[in-house]
Amino acid sequence: MTFLPVEVDCSFDLEGGVRIRRVRINDRWQHVDQGRQWRDETGRHLLVMMLDGRIHELVLRPATLRWELSVEPSGGRRAVV
Repeated sequence: MTFLPVEVDCSFDLEGGVRIRRVRINDRWQHVDQGRQWRDETGRHLLVMMLDGRIHELVLRPATLRWELSVEPSGGRRAVV
């Protein structure tokens, strides 16, 4: 999977959870809906749904403290609305 560096507007709670409000892609802020989140050796992962219904993976890399967004939708899935 390929990842693209992005800017993220988010907040962290006291337990370490993250709440994503929006993501900046190509100089445009896009509001997202957030799904589940988890941590592993590669970083903190979150599933986010874009306005077009596509689901992407967002990762905060611990080595760089930078957010990256999967270029391809996660598993080619699309939410049913």
